[in-house]
Amino acid sequence: MAGYSQASSIAAYRSVATHGAAIEADPHQLICLLMDGALERLHLAKTCIKRGAIVDKAAALHRVGAIIDELRMSLDHQAGGQIAANLDNLYDYMMRRVLVANLQNDVSAIDEVGKLLSEIRGAWGKIPATARTGQAATP
Repeated sequence: MAGYSQASSIAAYRSVATHGAAIEADPHQLICLLMDGALERLHLAKTCIKRGAIVDKAAALHRVGAIIDELRMSLDHQAGGQIAANLDNLYDYMMRRVLVANLQNDVSAIDEVGKLLSEIRGAWGKIPATARTGQAATP
């Protein structure tokens, strides 16, 4: 079969599976999917730096920045109060660290952003289902 590759089939499956999950997700799950996507791309960026794949590293970190920006824009400052303000500052910091990681191939900056995002993701995942109603607000 010309043009067939297992890697492209796996990538296509992942894309369809991810889009399917996003279509069926509630706002809380969407935030989780965004964070998971950012964490995957941070891991990819580290791998690209180690392999010397600078263009792929830049693309992965660009996507991380776009995801963090999306998380930041989804904050509801009115409902979230001080928590939303703190997250806004933290997301701003993470964006700056992603920029440093991209410009300097700095794996430690990637690790730092990954650790911060993992902590937020962990806390977000522990929100009880009963408290999630109507919650797209404060990731």
